[in-house]
Amino acid sequence: MSQTDGRWTFLHVNDSHMGTPRSFRFRPAVNQRWAAIRQQMAETGADLLLHGGDLTRDGEIHEFEYLQAREDLETLPFPAFIIPGNMDVGNKHATRNGVKRKWEDRGLGWNDPDLNMTAERLDLFSRYFGSIHWTFLYRDIRFTGFFAATAGTGLPHEEQMWRMLERLPSLPPAKHHVAMMHYWPFMEQPDEPAWDLTNPDEYDNWYFSIDPPHRQRLWDLLKAANVEILFCGHVHTGRSVQDVDGIRVYRTPAAGNTAQLAERWADSETRFGFQRCDVTPEGIEVTFVPGNDQCEEFDSFGPMGHPTAALRDYSIAREQPPLG
Repeated sequence: MSQTDGRWTFLHVNDSHMGTPRSFRFRPAVNQRWAAIRQQMAETGADLLLHGGDLTRDGEIHEFEYLQAREDLETLPFPAFIIPGNMDVGNKHATRNGVKRKWEDRGLGWNDPDLNMTAERLDLFSRYFGSIHWTFLYRDIRFTGFFAATAGTGLPHEEQMWRMLERLPSLPPAKHHVAMMHYWPFMEQPDEPAWDLTNPDEYDNWYFSIDPPHRQRLWDLLKAANVEILFCGHVHTGRSVQDVDGIRVYRTPAAGNTAQLAERWADSETRFGFQRCDVTPEGIEVTFVPGNDQCEEFDSFGPMGHPTAALRDYSIAREQPPLG
């Protein structure tokens, strides 16, 4: 687009989930879908890319996948600004007190307390991709990215997030404010109750969203900072834009991984793709661009979900040497 009439383009993408056949599990279709999307984005003439997390398949245990993802993004002709996802650094924190016993009693076999994010992994991610919370001005737009799942962890990264978000209203103003997070802030509305992760009917709601009271604090800070657009991924399923308190909430499809919870909503978007954001004097127009390769799964191996260490059989890795 022309650089002389105030029109330009930036992009948003999430959940590219690059993996490797050196791992104990691999889905080549995910890499293939992402490769097509990356090529499409490279041809847009965009100024920059926002990546909303889950760059990797198993980055929370495989540092090699950080390197793989970083080198992949470096092939783009514009800079990428990145936040982590749970598959990169570990899941939002679950309390073990009595919870695991309840899961075992119900035969659910969930092990979320064993998958909590750690400060060490967050710091390692930062060494590859920069701070997990950031804000900057570019061409009269403030861009803000943060890993909201640190809320309630007690880790130093939580305080860093709150401090940055609370400072936003005092920073130099911009015409627009675009924010990005990985988890959904809420499933339907900000005033939802706290979800019970030990209840099978509520577990998905807990897993994909931010818990109160952190959700309400976060939402109030986004409103105070005059956020106009909020991108969030994680579920891998897109939904129609939702205007809540003047914030346009975009729950976006994945750039490679399979859609989840799609049966819940009539407006579910399950195709893989990215968001093209065209800036004009009138505002920011967001358009979903489907990827050119919507291939079916093929030649996958290893367990799905969040496997425990006991389920990680590196002897099945198809490329040697396997990852440790």
